[in-house]
Amino acid sequence: MEIGSSSGNFKLYDRLELLEYQDKFVIKSVESPDQGFSICRREGNIEPLSDESSSGRPSKISTIYGVAGTIRLLAGIYVLVITSRKEVGSFLGYPVYRVESMKFLACNEALRYSNSQEKRDEAYFMTLLKTVEATPGLYYSYETDITLNLQRRCKLMEGWMSKSIWKQADPRFVWNKHLLEELIEYKLDGFIIPLLQGSFQVAQLKLKNSPATFTLLSRRCTRRLGTRMWRRGANLEGDTANFIETEQLLELEGFRCSLLQIRGSIPLLWEQIVDLSYKPQLRVINHEQTPQVVERHFHDLFQRYGETIALDLTDKHGDEGQLSAAYSAEMQKLPNVRYVSFDFHHVCGNSNFDNLHILYDQISQEFEKQGYFLIDTDGNILEEQKGIIRSNCIDCLDRTNVTQSYLAQKSLNIQLQRIGVFTSTECISMFAEDYGKFRTLWAEQGDEISLEYAGTHALKGDLVRYGKQTVAGLLKDGMSALSRYYLNNFHDGIRQDALDLVSGRYTVSRNNPSPFQLNSFESFSYLPVASALLIGGLTVTTFTIQQAGRNAQQYVSSVVWAGVAAGVMALVKANGRQFCSRPRLCGLL
Repeated sequence: MEIGSSSGNFKLYDRLELLEYQDKFVIKSVESPDQGFSICRREGNIEPLSDESSSGRPSKISTIYGVAGTIRLLAGIYVLVITSRKEVGSFLGYPVYRVESMKFLACNEALRYSNSQEKRDEAYFMTLLKTVEATPGLYYSYETDITLNLQRRCKLMEGWMSKSIWKQADPRFVWNKHLLEELIEYKLDGFIIPLLQGSFQVAQLKLKNSPATFTLLSRRCTRRLGTRMWRRGANLEGDTANFIETEQLLELEGFRCSLLQIRGSIPLLWEQIVDLSYKPQLRVINHEQTPQVVERHFHDLFQRYGETIALDLTDKHGDEGQLSAAYSAEMQKLPNVRYVSFDFHHVCGNSNFDNLHILYDQISQEFEKQGYFLIDTDGNILEEQKGIIRSNCIDCLDRTNVTQSYLAQKSLNIQLQRIGVFTSTECISMFAEDYGKFRTLWAEQGDEISLEYAGTHALKGDLVRYGKQTVAGLLKDGMSALSRYYLNNFHDGIRQDALDLVSGRYTVSRNNPSPFQLNSFESFSYLPVASALLIGGLTVTTFTIQQAGRNAQQYVSSVVWAGVAAGVMALVKANGRQFCSRPRLCGLL
C-alpha cells in the first residue's frame, strides 16, 4: 500500500473500525473500507476481507487505532488492539503516538471443550495478558519507522523508506516482534505496527532566537526483556538486561544533529534474587563461557556503533565491588574496548552532581573524538559519530541517567558551537529557559525508562532536573524505593512471566508442562498466613506486655506470643525467596 506523499514513504492505516459479530471479529480501514481482515472467534483463523465478512448486523462497532499483533494460547488466539492513543510530537517530521490503552480480543470459543487443568492454565495466561495490556512506554508512527537512529537511516540504501514499515525496523527494538508473526504471514502490511518501548520526549527551544526542536528518544532492546530483579546481566548470547539506545536529536536552521549513547546491565552472568531483604545479595555465576559472553556483547556493539568506552559506575566495595571487580577482570582481556571504573556514590555522593567533571576529564578526549552525527538541509553528511559510550550501574537507571545527561549536555554545547549558534565561550546552561527544558526532558526520560524496568520513577531525578538534591526529591526517592521493594518482591514474578510470554521466550503448547507444575511452590498462598501470624503475634505480644505487670499468667502469655512472632520472623527470613513472587515460565538465563 503506497499512500501518496512526495517522499514515497509507506503509510499505515491510522483509523480502523472493529466490528464484533457472534462468530468473528472484522477489522477494516475507515479510510479504505475494502481493506481489512476477519478473525474467527472459535478457531482464530485470519481471512482477507470479503463481501461475506461484513454481512449481517454486528453486535458492536468501535474505533481502534491499530493492531499490535496476535498470540496463540491453549484455547485459541488473542488479538491485541490499540484502543486509544496520544500524539506526543514528531520524529523527523512524522507524527509519533504513544499507546494510551490496549486490549486483547479473545477468540477462544474452544475453551469450553478444554479440561479443568487447561482451563486453569488458560486463566493464568489470560491474567498475564491483562498485565501486557497495561505495558507502559509504547510508541509508534503510521508514517515512518522510529526504531532506526538518524545516522543509520541516512546510510540506508535508496528505496528503503518505501518498504513496509515493519521491514524497515530494527528488530532489536520492536517490542511486539513476536506478536506480529501471524500478521506478517498473512501479508497484512498496511496493518502491521512495530511498537517501540522506551521514551519519546520533545521540547521547543529558542536558542538565542534560533528556534529548535529538541528530541530525546530511547529504544529498549527486546532480546533480554524483563523486570529489575528477574533479568540481570547477560545471557549466553551476550544480550544484556535493560539495554537501551538513547538518541538526542537537535533540529534547527535546516541542520540535524544526533548523539547516541547506550546503557545495559553488566555483561556477565549474575543474579540478584529477591528474598524479602531490602538489598538482596548479588551473585556472580561462574561459567566457562563468561569470557565468550563478554566478547560477544562488545563485538556486537563494535559492529553497530564503532569503538566503545565502557563506563562502570558501580560501588567499589561490598557486593557491587565484587561484581565490578569481576567485570574489570574480564574487560582486561578485551584489547579494543576502554573500560573506565568510576565509583559514582563515592565521588558524587547524593548531591555533588558537578563532580562528574572528574569522570569527564578522564574520557573527554575520546568522547569528543567519537563525535556526533550532523547533516545539513540538503542531507549532506557533515559529521559522523564514530563510537559510543556504554554506561552501567547496577540497575542502569539512576546513576546512569545522571551520567548520560551530563555527557549529552557536553555534546550539545559542542554541536551548537559547530553550527555557529553558540560562540566558543557559550553553553546551554547560560540560557535558563532552554536549559530547564533540556534537564526536564532527561529527567522525564529517566522516569519512564525506570517505570518500565523497576516499576517506579527513577531515583536521583533531582540531580538531572535541578542539578542538586531537594527535600521533595528525597521524599519522592524514598517513596520510589519502598515501591520498588514491594513490586520487586511481591509483583514482578507475574510481570516477568507476562514479558516472557509476549516476547516469545515462552511458547504456549499443550506439550509443555503446566505453569503450575513448573513452579510448584505457591508463594502467595503462604505469604498472607505468615503475615497474619507475624502481625497477630506482635499485636498480642504488645498487649500482653502492657498487662504483664498485673499477674504472672499475662507475663507467660506475652513470652509465648513473643516467641511465636520471633519464630514466624525467623521462618520468613530463612525462607525469604519462597515468600516472594517468582516467575513460573522461564529460567534466569
